Amino acid sequence: MRNPIVLWLVLGLIVLAEWYGYQAVRTLTQNFSPGARRGIAVVYWVGSVAVWGLAFWAGSTRQMGNTILKSYLMSLPLLLLAGKLVIMLPMLLEDVTRLGRWAVSSATRPAGVEGDPIPRSKFISMLALGLGAIPFFGLLWGMVKGGTDYQVRRVTLKFPNLPPAFDGFKVIQISDLHTGSFNSTEPLQRAVAMINQQGADLVLMTGDLVNNRATEVEPHMPALAQIKSELPIFSSLGNHDYGDYVQWGSAAEKRANLERLMQNHAKMGWTLLNDTSHVIERGGDKISVLGVQNWSSHANFPKHGNLPKAHAESGDAPFKILLSHDPSHWEAQVLNYPDIDLTLSGHTHGMQFGVNLPGLKWSPVSYVYKQWAGLYEQGRQKLYVNVGLGFLGYPGRVGFLPEITLFELRRA
Repeated sequence: MRNPIVLWLVLGLIVLAEWYGYQAVRTLTQNFSPGARRGIAVVYWVGSVAVWGLAFWAGSTRQMGNTILKSYLMSLPLLLLAGKLVIMLPMLLEDVTRLGRWAVSSATRPAGVEGDPIPRSKFISMLALGLGAIPFFGLLWGMVKGGTDYQVRRVTLKFPNLPPAFDGFKVIQISDLHTGSFNSTEPLQRAVAMINQQGADLVLMTGDLVNNRATEVEPHMPALAQIKSELPIFSSLGNHDYGDYVQWGSAAEKRANLERLMQNHAKMGWTLLNDTSHVIERGGDKISVLGVQNWSSHANFPKHGNLPKAHAESGDAPFKILLSHDPSHWEAQVLNYPDIDLTLSGHTHGMQFGVNLPGLKWSPVSYVYKQWAGLYEQGRQKLYVNVGLGFLGYPGRVGFLPEITLFELRRA
């Protein structure tokens, strides 16, 4: 964090959450023997410091080869912090109440008379610990199960200008595979089987095949090469595919990594659309699929994509689908091209955490991205943001489970 005020506020919040977590444990063990209480205190504070220390070490070192272990070490304190923040809320409210009662008692007590201390409620401490267990075990479930609990989301999209031969055309979108986050090939083998069961006419992948290095996808290439489609599988690049988040020995080494990644797309039989387009013909009608490199309106993400070039190559096709990894591209540029009917993006992951219920959709990422999950429309143009098939950082998902999107295109 570059803003020191924000940094200190975050650190203060962490310390406060840790303190209240300890206070809850301390209240519930107040009838234990002094030795037992001291032992519990030592275990709590040494454990907390160790967990945070390992997380900071894992996040700061570039020499740690096991990225899976690194992500787990960095995620464990977040699980504990989520629980302790929930613990803090009722206990902080109780402390405000205790302070008010103490102030009233002090003001009404006769001079020279000492009042009894107002004890912390054991019930509130038990309630706080119970509430704190909810996010802790929820995030733990997300690591054990949610990260690979693949969901097929079926979406029907209607367009008045869809060519008749493409009425009922089925398109699958996958995104953000982040293959470097998997410690086994089994999950993506299972995902590929689910993709193939849908019988799609066209399969599209909208970026972030890897976390950083081209080699991350190579153990998974035999499985991904088995994705079936009547038409070529088209793909695009995301911000992580450029290797911007690791330290390379030279610029040439970084370029070689990107070249190897693009070759891996080809080895799997995928056609990478880097600022270009491809016309699909069916029954005498045609549509165009465009793809651009990563382009974001956010300053901390790259603007490599060249939409004017890709659009110029798409010709006079009456219906156009654009692959663009970052959804902020849609309002910033894509809406200026009214003949781009459907834009497919990813990137946000739904932050891998949130509430995703019918009629209620929320995630912290909604404060950063205006379009961040699901379908958005402006005029006849549509944007769909896929929350991703893989995960990054936190090795799991809660609420926004890994998604395979099956679109059925219909004439309005």
